[in-house]
Amino acid sequence: MKKIFALALALCLVFALAAAAAADWAPNGPVSVIVSYKAGSGTDNTARILAKYAEKYVGQTLVIENVEGGSGSIGWSQLAAADTDGQTIGFINLPNFSSSIVNEMGTYTVDSFAAICNHVTETSIVIVRAADDRFPDLQALVDYAKAEDFRVKASTNGPQASNHIGAQAFANSAEFTYIDIPQGGTADQLLSLRGAEADFAVVKLADIAGQESEYRILAVFDENRLPELPDVPTLKELGYYEGWLGSSRCLAAPAGVSEEIIAFYEAAFKAAMEDAEYLAAAEQAGMATDFKDAEATAALIAQQQVFAESLAEDFWYEDY
Repeated sequence: MKKIFALALALCLVFALAAAAAADWAPNGPVSVIVSYKAGSGTDNTARILAKYAEKYVGQTLVIENVEGGSGSIGWSQLAAADTDGQTIGFINLPNFSSSIVNEMGTYTVDSFAAICNHVTETSIVIVRAADDRFPDLQALVDYAKAEDFRVKASTNGPQASNHIGAQAFANSAEFTYIDIPQGGTADQLLSLRGAEADFAVVKLADIAGQESEYRILAVFDENRLPELPDVPTLKELGYYEGWLGSSRCLAAPAGVSEEIIAFYEAAFKAAMEDAEYLAAAEQAGMATDFKDAEATAALIAQQQVFAESLAEDFWYEDY
């Protein structure tokens, strides 16, 4: 009886030590953070700011790895295939990620990833070049687009990606048609607009951080004006798209990582997003920090997948 009790006690001790070790998980070297867009893109800019202030909570160097191409699908494919040891995490952009699944741009699905947390949620805006005198306001752009049926051009960040969805929603609500000039990401999209290849674009505010003087913001996709843009009207008040539209940038890991790994990163990034120095840097960069925990982020990813799948064929133009 004593031997059985001693054996049971020993087993309990082993399990307790194993649980304690798991609870104390931390990365054992530099952590790769995959960003599925090129350096200088909106996602890259916000990721680097977060990484800078999160390192002290993670306890390791966070190495931003830009894996561009395929409207984000190449980077997400690499993240889905990464080892599940917690040394590789990455950013998922919504709804771009959702659209890439709908369009079968990669072999991954929602279930290929484990949500960690949400970082930023950003409202879409309609912009033109600041030097383009043709469009002093949104109505001037709409009037031009209707007069030049299928000649007005919009640069977008890829087929059915977030900014393409925004351009299409705007055009549908204003009842005009346009020529889509798709690019591999937001950085190239903005370059196309600045180079006068396109007449307008839909992006997010953080995408033009540091370049605000080069663009004129004509409207925002929200029900109320943004506090940081009090003089810019909403599409709704101008009689067009009535709701909110934008994107979220979430952190995720490949499916199969342990709950302890997710909990570690969730806590570390939460602490970073509450850090006073980070908040000051985020405000200066115009970042809309919006922490959501792992459970809420998983629900957001699922909801955005439903949204992307709900965009019926007649939402898009058949010809460009």
